[in-house]
Amino acid sequence: MPDRIYLDHAATTPLRPEAKAAMDHGFSIWANPSSPHAEGRRARAALEDARARVKAALEWDGEVIFTSGASEAAQLAFDNANLPGRAASAVEHDAILGPARARGARQVAVRADGAVDLQALDRAVSGQEDGEGGVEERTLAAIQHVNSETGNRQDIGLAAEVAHGRGGLLLVDCAQGAGKFAVPRLADMAIVSAHKFGGPIGIGALLVKDYALLRPVGGHERGYRRGTENLPGALGMAAALEACAQPYVDPDALAPLDRFADEVRARGGCWLADRLSDPTPYIRSLAMPGIGGSAQLMRFDLAGIAVSQGSACSSGTMKRSHVLDAMGLDADIAGRTIRISFGWNTTRREVERFCETWLDMAPRAA
Repeated sequence: MPDRIYLDHAATTPLRPEAKAAMDHGFSIWANPSSPHAEGRRARAALEDARARVKAALEWDGEVIFTSGASEAAQLAFDNANLPGRAASAVEHDAILGPARARGARQVAVRADGAVDLQALDRAVSGQEDGEGGVEERTLAAIQHVNSETGNRQDIGLAAEVAHGRGGLLLVDCAQGAGKFAVPRLADMAIVSAHKFGGPIGIGALLVKDYALLRPVGGHERGYRRGTENLPGALGMAAALEACAQPYVDPDALAPLDRFADEVRARGGCWLADRLSDPTPYIRSLAMPGIGGSAQLMRFDLAGIAVSQGSACSSGTMKRSHVLDAMGLDADIAGRTIRISFGWNTTRREVERFCETWLDMAPRAA
């Protein structure tokens, strides 16, 4: 059997060797960074060095609060932002929508092309989402940078203009964008997750322009996060970010996709990027005619290729994609849609083999 091909990097991507080496070093100097003894001070120095390197790699001029990942970063932001209102776009990841709903966040609609409806955003951040007036309150609005299911990129500049125009703050989920694209400078807070760009699982960060945007909760990370810091993880995250090249994936590896997209259309399939406002290169969704998404996943797995059906947090369930529903995609097309996503070690031959397998699997047009 040929070597297996992994095309589910949006769920998690393999650990970079640079990150593993940095983590090995972190384990060798492990101590609690909050301890006052020599071992603790050495660990603290290494942690602060990792923090400075993360800031430099992301070109972030604010603060970095290390977390256990994107989910904890989102929870910190929604629970502790120093303003009363909350809002989130309808296509956010479940890690965002969970704490958003728990805090009574207003939902911001998106257009059919996946872009945030700016009028809906304006109503949400002003506390008037129903269009009939309401109590205006300063709001934290969560707008993702790159969608994890479609690869569509939001115009963060326009979203920031709306949020800031109403006196609100903008939280940007950069889990799928960090390491690939610059963190938007107009974000007041941003979420990053190391295992999406070749760092270890179990480490991420909430970036904040200023600590004053958050209420402190006590404990570690300047008093803004509870729990002993993950020093090996922080070092691995810093090393992985520094190893990210531009472009993130060699364009030659993705070159077969242009011709393949034409073949998908010719077979009567749906190449979702055709419908998006700003499709990015590293995530592609496509629908195969006549075969459901779950059946495709099983067939690809048997062929030695790992793909997915939307977000990994929901792909093991039978529920429909809330992202595709929010875009108004036909339910039949949505049910036949799978996602392929590419990472730092994706090769052209892997992409070619996926394309060949898809074409062998797909029914031919009559």
